Amino acid sequence: MTFRVRAALAAFVVAALGAGCAAETRGTDPAATPAAGTRAEEERRAAEEEGAAGALAVQAEKVRRAQAARAVAAKKWGLAKTPLAAPPPPAAKPRITTRKGFEVTGGAGLPPVFTTVPTKEKIVFLTIDDGAEKDPELLRMLSELRIPYSAFLSDYVINDDYAYFEKMRDSGVALHNHTLNHRYLPGLSYAQQKREICGQQEKLQKRYGTRPRLFRPPYGNYNGDTLRVAKSCGVEAVPLWAAEAFPDRMEWREWDRDLHPGDIILTHFRGKGAWKGSMPDMIRQVMRTVTDKGYAVAKLEDYV
Repeated sequence: MTFRVRAALAAFVVAALGAGCAAETRGTDPAATPAAGTRAEEERRAAEEEGAAGALAVQAEKVRRAQAARAVAAKKWGLAKTPLAAPPPPAAKPRITTRKGFEVTGGAGLPPVFTTVPTKEKIVFLTIDDGAEKDPELLRMLSELRIPYSAFLSDYVINDDYAYFEKMRDSGVALHNHTLNHRYLPGLSYAQQKREICGQQEKLQKRYGTRPRLFRPPYGNYNGDTLRVAKSCGVEAVPLWAAEAFPDRMEWREWDRDLHPGDIILTHFRGKGAWKGSMPDMIRQVMRTVTDKGYAVAKLEDYV
């Protein structure tokens, strides 16, 4: 692009000089000489194009270096393939609506409940729930692999080590609401649900400095009161999941047992005491599945 711009400028200068010589021979003719305004506009456009080309080159180099670092990390963490790079996030976030069949009576204006983000890009989103297992290897692995993820936290299992999730937040991970005590919300009154949901909003804001925009009900169960309470204390959306990851397998919501653009993947902060493997084992399972199917992991908050 820069070569073409410079060539165009050179041609323009030659043409301008030629027009000047002709004017000396034939007399001054305003129509034969480009106006000063036109010349300035051409120069401005050329400068803009050159600047855009430079910005693209810088971005391409950043992506190349990030992928090179990922390739090294992939070998270190036992991945057969390097995770794919996600495309840049959209300039405007997509409009998200409640998935068909997930509606509640009188749900107009309430936070949407969804399992997949509307997009045509081959991207998925990784989300991790609860907070019981606090494996430092997980933080190192995801950071070195540059894999974005979102955490949905319950206070009753994070309150013995809030600092672990501070490290997570400081690395750019968004911390969201998964209630105080992980109770079955449809079995609670409106007031009880408010304590569980809004109480956790207050705790997370006090501990980590940001009031969550997203909320996931325990077990994926909710009713109209759940969504009304969530909206009342600042929740904007309720992402559920299309697939669930374990160290030894993936489980699927959809009939075709496959990934789709924009799917949300659920997993949990759990270790060998709760399932067959460690959290790094679980990440290896997720990334093997995602990468083999040609998908990249993107940041949920860039789209929701």
